[in-house]
Amino acid sequence: MPSQESEPGPESVQPATEASLVERARQGDPTAFNELVNRYERKIYRMARNITQNDEDAEDILQDSFLKAFTHLDSFQGQSKFYTWLVRIAVNESLMRLRKRKSDRTVSLDENIETDEEPIVREIAVWDDNPELRYSQGELRGILDQAIAGLKPIFRTVFLLRDVEELSTEETAEALGLTVAAVKSRLLRARLQLREKLTRIFRRKGDQIFGYV
Repeated sequence: MPSQESEPGPESVQPATEASLVERARQGDPTAFNELVNRYERKIYRMARNITQNDEDAEDILQDSFLKAFTHLDSFQGQSKFYTWLVRIAVNESLMRLRKRKSDRTVSLDENIETDEEPIVREIAVWDDNPELRYSQGELRGILDQAIAGLKPIFRTVFLLRDVEELSTEETAEALGLTVAAVKSRLLRARLQLREKLTRIFRRKGDQIFGYV
């Protein structure tokens, strides 16, 4: 009796690669682009929300970014990841939103900033105790979000892509149209500014907790 080969189970089916989905989408397969949307919409929304600090703006940016990506899919050369290309679209949309706000006038990624990483001579305050022992995870998340929101957009965007979204330095540079040196310089300054902001917040909250107000 001839042996029968078993059908591969659902668990053996490998997910489509990003490149194959992009190629299928280019050929007019709507399900392929929908899969790209499903893969990246949460990340793009979170990034846009963190940059603009506004839920409605983030929703609009999410829709506009995917619409532009779909419309200009033929211009995507495939020299970088589709996600990196999509991030650049979303970042540009986010910064355009910020430029429209009268309260935020320093949003251009083209602002001149030194890219050499000179030694930082200013002393950075240290925390006297571990904040995790004093605050809950929810409180720490809120404190960190507050500190990140206080960064200028040129620093906040680099920090979000590099340290939150975990893009590589090269991918971050490509997404933002910057040099690797500029990304490293802005990331350094963002981290130092965050350290100082968090130190002040923890000290102030600590004083309030122990009655030193």
